[in-house]
Amino acid sequence: MALNNFLFAQCTLYFLAFLFSFIAVVPLSENSADFHGKCLLFTEGMWLSGNVSLEREHFTVEEWGPESACRFSLFTGVLALLAAAVQAWRTLFFLCKGHQDSFFYAFLNLLISSFVVFVTFIASTIVSVGFNMWCDAITEKGSRPYSCEELQDRDLELNVENSSFYDQFAIAQFGLWAAWLSWLGITVLAFLKVYHNYRQEDLLDSLIQEKELLIGKSSSRSPLQEEKSCMI
Repeated sequence: MALNNFLFAQCTLYFLAFLFSFIAVVPLSENSADFHGKCLLFTEGMWLSGNVSLEREHFTVEEWGPESACRFSLFTGVLALLAAAVQAWRTLFFLCKGHQDSFFYAFLNLLISSFVVFVTFIASTIVSVGFNMWCDAITEKGSRPYSCEELQDRDLELNVENSSFYDQFAIAQFGLWAAWLSWLGITVLAFLKVYHNYRQEDLLDSLIQEKELLIGKSSSRSPLQEEKSCMI
C-alpha cells in the first residue's frame, strides 16, 4: 500500500511537470515565430521622437538579446516536457503492475531529476530576468506613460509581431517556475526512494550476515554435541 501511494505521488508530479512544461513551451514557440527568431530577452533600446508629439515616438532597438537565451529556454521546456512524459508512463506502468525500481534505476532517476531541476531553474531565471530587462527598456524603468503590458497593444515598429509578447512571457514564466517546483518535488521523492533502497539493501546485507553467523555457529556446535554424546 505504501509503495502504491509513493508511485501515485510520483505519477501525479510527473503529470503536473508535463502540464506546466507544455504551458511554457507553447508561448515561447509562438513568440519565437512572432519575432522572426529575434530574442527580446535582455534586449536594449530607447525611445526616439522627431518632435514633441508622443504619437510620433517610436522604440529603437540598440541590440537584440542573445538568441541562445530564448533557444535555451525553449529547449529546456521541451526537455522537461519529454522527460516528464516518459517518466509518467513508466511510473504508471509500475503502479499498474505493482513493480518497483532497483537501486541502480532509482539512483539513475535521481540523477536525471536533479539535472532537469538544475536546467529548469536556470531557464526560469533567464526568462524572468531577461524579460524584466526588456520591460525596463521599453518603459524606461517605469518613466513612460504606458506599462509593459499596455505596450503590447501598440505597434513598436520593430518589424515584428509584438501584439502579445507580454502575455506570452507571463505565461511562459508561470509554466517554467511551476515546472521547476514540480521537478523539485520529483527530485525529493527520488532521493527518498534511493535512501529507502539503500537502507533496505543494508538491512538485507545484515540479515545475510546474521544468517551466515548462525549457520556457522550451528555447524560448529554439532561436532561438540557428538563428542559429548560419545563420552556419555
